[in-house]
Amino acid sequence: MAPVTSDEDEPPQRLREPQRPRGPQESREPPELRGLRGQGPRGLRGVARGGVAGVAGAGVGAGAQFLLAVVVTRAAEVETAGAFFTTAALALMIAGVAKLDAGGGVVYFVARARTCGYQGASGYIRAGLVPGVCVAVIAGVVFHPQLGAASFALPMMVAADILLAATRGLGGMRPTVLLDGVLLPVGQLILVAAVVFTPAWHLVLTPAPASMTAPVPAPVSASVFVTSPGWLVGAWVAPYLPLLVLSALSLRGRVPRTPPLPGAARELWRHTAPRSAAGAIQAVFQRLDIVIVGALGGLAQAAVYTAATRFKVVGQLANQGLAQTAQPRLIRAMAEGDLVKARTLYQATTIWLVVMTWPVWLAYAAVAPWLLTVFGSPYGSAVPIALVLSATMMLATACGMVDVVLTSAGHTTASLLNLVAALAVTVLLDLALIPTHGALGAALGWSGGVIVKNLLPLWQIHHRYGLRPFGRHSLTALRPSRWTPPHHQEVR
Repeated sequence: MAPVTSDEDEPPQRLREPQRPRGPQESREPPELRGLRGQGPRGLRGVARGGVAGVAGAGVGAGAQFLLAVVVTRAAEVETAGAFFTTAALALMIAGVAKLDAGGGVVYFVARARTCGYQGASGYIRAGLVPGVCVAVIAGVVFHPQLGAASFALPMMVAADILLAATRGLGGMRPTVLLDGVLLPVGQLILVAAVVFTPAWHLVLTPAPASMTAPVPAPVSASVFVTSPGWLVGAWVAPYLPLLVLSALSLRGRVPRTPPLPGAARELWRHTAPRSAAGAIQAVFQRLDIVIVGALGGLAQAAVYTAATRFKVVGQLANQGLAQTAQPRLIRAMAEGDLVKARTLYQATTIWLVVMTWPVWLAYAAVAPWLLTVFGSPYGSAVPIALVLSATMMLATACGMVDVVLTSAGHTTASLLNLVAALAVTVLLDLALIPTHGALGAALGWSGGVIVKNLLPLWQIHHRYGLRPFGRHSLTALRPSRWTPPHHQEVR
């Protein structure tokens, strides 16, 4: 079967079953599943194990981010919390743009270099690292007035992301799970909580007395002294330094030190350029709603919207945890033209996402009236936002990793156009709804963009390759006996 190319004008390809003799042990299971039952990272076992690790890390990260939001909303006035959330969202959005999706290109070429012993892989890593860091430095200088301390963290954010992407290209999920999924959010929670609750910071942040004869104010509650988001932002960005150092150490000894292949940088960026624009739009799509709410609805509405949508990160991180594991395998399957293996991976990961996240969204919708009061009394009015969030994320999860499948097949231009359409829908709805409906209008705008972002690539991969998110492999993927290696085979 011919390899899948990135030619957008290529006619639709239909699936074909591989023809080979079946033994007596094979006759009762689908041929696609036999192709993925192998040991090691080639089988569904490797995807499942890496996906479970990624989702476990996502759960820890989501819990830490939820607690961080509780600490900030409880410790600060609504406007101050809104200013902090808006600054953090702006920093993450700018860092996402500055990454140029170099991490995706690094994963792609490092994963493909496996067949030649990863010779030349270090050249691809350097080719992705240098431009991204340079763009981040420039962005930090330009946006320093808006970001403050967060501007110094932009290069560290970008570099750590690309280095961790290289470890995933090598087939390892542990550095990403432990460092980006656990160390970073837990470190941010600890440091922000230290700023909020440590008595020494109360003295630093409490305004000085109006005159020398005025009494020195005693330490007060956090809700009184946190009047500026600057210290909170500084504590939030501090863990990016150890993240960068440990990400670099996780690559030591794993990549051969060989000269870069001729034209490696040109090859990487020719592949990544369409995805760079798509990655930038994706970063803007994920965070722009908070920024727009702060600008059009006020910082108080931004705080309410951020608190109500805090659980959005559960679906994003769960999808990311599985995508980071499955993407290298999807790339190899599509590069080899093995559409049946790609179909099995897609349906398996989709059902895993549904099983893991739908209970969360249903529970969130049910307990939202109580749960939102954890952030404080001003946030109890955000129940409609929680309902919109839950319904939208359930629909998005049911579509599976559609964009990952589309880009793994090389259709990066189509992915870019899909993101442009989704962002346009979000911005138009936000501009129309936020001035009158505030945070709820932002939630509806975000929901419209998410629906477009998932349904467009879903139609495209079905039209081109006949792939669907559910099928005969969905239930099979839930049976561990079907994707664990047989006892009589050697486990490598």
